[in-house]
Amino acid sequence: MSYIKGRMRNTIYFNQDNGYVVALFRIHETDDEIMQNYLNKTITVTGNLTEVKIDLNMTLYGEFTHNDRFGDQYHFTRFEIDKPTTKEAIIEFLASNFIASCGEKTAQKIVAVFGEATLDKIKENKDNLLLVSGITPTKAEKIYNSLINFDKSSDTILKLQEFGFSIEECSHIYNRFKDRIDDILNDGFYDLKEIIDFKKIDSIYLQNVGENDIRRRACILESMEILSNTLGDTYSFLEEINIVLQKEFQIFLSDEDLEEYFQSLISDGLVCKEDKRYYLQKYYDGEKTIARSLKIIDSFPPLKFSNLEDKLTDLENKSNMTYNDDQKNAIMGALTNNITIISGGPGTGKTTIINAIVKLFIAEYHLSPVGIMENIALLAPTGRASKKMASATGLPAYTIHRYLKWNKDRNEFFYNENNKTAHQLIIVDEVSMIDELLFAALLKGISLNAKLVLVGDIFQLPSVGAGLVLNDLIATDLFNYAPLNLIYRQSNNSYIPYLAKEIKNKDLSEDFLKKKDDYSFFPVSHTQIKETIEKIITISRDKGLDEKSVQVLVPMYKGENGIDNLNIILQSIYNPAKRSKAEIKYGEVTYREKDKVLQLVNDLDHNVFNGDIGYIERIVGNKTTINFDGNLVTYEKRDLKQIKHAYAITIHKSQGSEFDHVIFPICRNYYKMLYNKLVYTGVSRAKKSLTIVGEVNSFVNAVQNDYATNRKTSLKEKITQAYEV
Repeated sequence: MSYIKGRMRNTIYFNQDNGYVVALFRIHETDDEIMQNYLNKTITVTGNLTEVKIDLNMTLYGEFTHNDRFGDQYHFTRFEIDKPTTKEAIIEFLASNFIASCGEKTAQKIVAVFGEATLDKIKENKDNLLLVSGITPTKAEKIYNSLINFDKSSDTILKLQEFGFSIEECSHIYNRFKDRIDDILNDGFYDLKEIIDFKKIDSIYLQNVGENDIRRRACILESMEILSNTLGDTYSFLEEINIVLQKEFQIFLSDEDLEEYFQSLISDGLVCKEDKRYYLQKYYDGEKTIARSLKIIDSFPPLKFSNLEDKLTDLENKSNMTYNDDQKNAIMGALTNNITIISGGPGTGKTTIINAIVKLFIAEYHLSPVGIMENIALLAPTGRASKKMASATGLPAYTIHRYLKWNKDRNEFFYNENNKTAHQLIIVDEVSMIDELLFAALLKGISLNAKLVLVGDIFQLPSVGAGLVLNDLIATDLFNYAPLNLIYRQSNNSYIPYLAKEIKNKDLSEDFLKKKDDYSFFPVSHTQIKETIEKIITISRDKGLDEKSVQVLVPMYKGENGIDNLNIILQSIYNPAKRSKAEIKYGEVTYREKDKVLQLVNDLDHNVFNGDIGYIERIVGNKTTINFDGNLVTYEKRDLKQIKHAYAITIHKSQGSEFDHVIFPICRNYYKMLYNKLVYTGVSRAKKSLTIVGEVNSFVNAVQNDYATNRKTSLKEKITQAYEV
């Protein structure tokens, strides 16, 4: 690896979060033959720094690169700040902006006393500065602190690099934990899991420190986290935790020794034990918060609605609509109870009910447009689900994270138990997707005298995070519950909502192999799936259906018929390479302008959320701009880990969304993911047409397969206990 020595002259771009910098650098020395041409000249450099220090001598280690748009550059992967050694250099450094309360004259006086040993003498003892005439204790303190803080970032980065972290990871760690970096590097090393993969942290800790109590405690907590993340449980049993501890971390403890560690973790408030159940404290507190909050909400006198049946009849007449008995019960129950749960499958009218509740609430309280904004909140767990709500109601709708003003860096919500929102009617859609921690956060952040309406489908896939909120709330039998069973036909020959119901009941009729107005099943072997989808896509394009209206939903990423393979094929059909379209490669994936892509993480700063679908508008150099329904977001190349192609997406990622036309491949290659709730969820995403492609037996077996582990939660029990007090 070559090096260049010189000075940062100017910053073009600096990202505070990860330390990525583009800057101008003047080269004084190099061992690189190509860079010899730039001696005493300025070149653009790119890499990661904890902070940009202009006009300091630095050594950058990396290599020469050429960018078609930006020209010659030097990309560095490691850096060192060169310490000034000559008297002149030390005076210049002390008189710079990096050292407080020290101008050039003061710097000259200090160097006159200590010479080339000046910096070491100051760091050795700040009182040494008092030997210099005119320096007061206050000024000595400021000079000393400035010098120590200046050195600290470089020393920390060097130490982190020696541990085994990349320069980008070092920058991220330093910027995230700057205020308590010493604690992190000692007893708090495993706190780095907030931003770095736990397995990498653990590997580095083992190599540098070795096996000890700190590691065992951290790995016990991580084993509990693994169980919650993989099984969706909010608590575990001792033997389960021990199995994961042995398998994942090769830590072998007797039950007695493990119990001892748990006593320590319980004393520190990290774990809670109830009977034989072990909870991570956050899950135990989450369940208690939910139970306590719902009890308080339910204890307030409900708002009164006079002549509600008459008003509902008037709304039917004005809207030219007739509500069935289930829908009427749901609407009136939501307006006359403090907590209402509405659950129904596709085609049962959940959106119709939400609209009616909102309209009647607005009319009852004569709300102006401003009053509506101040009193009604429409929420959903995903960006696409909130946009669907907004489109259906004509009112603003928000993700729960955006509504509560989530701070990504601190993983905290602005609205919480000490700072609540004031809305009086809160309607939350797609509640089956909400895990316990998010639901607890929502209940902490809202006014507890609000009216809460929870809407969802209990037969859909459960939340990705731990818990089974919607099902547990219904199971308590304590809240007003309005199930929706009647399906509305789109045409006399429509089938999608009926197929969903048949899947839910595990009772397929012979119709699932017959062509309908909105449904087709193409029985083919697993080797013919890709070819069949290509033909269907080509025919649909000839009919004017583009990638915006057609969505392929697939159970898995890997394999012959997995998402990764299908996206390559679908990209070549929908968006083939052309000279006029710029491209960028990230890993093995090539993205090009006009590509359909999926956002994988929440990014509140740019108002884009996990599950949002956008289109690449332009690619210039290493910058990719994606259009999410009019919201333009620009990504650096390293940020492309946040997206994937979206011609084909997982069924999990499709939750909370509806697509006009869905193509659903199914075959035994997906065996790990072929179960009732997954198939039900995929089928129920289709709005206008559904095409299933694949093996009949695989589909039938999936419908009969009840695999969906019964999640271990104690939310029902906690709520019941709260109501008994």
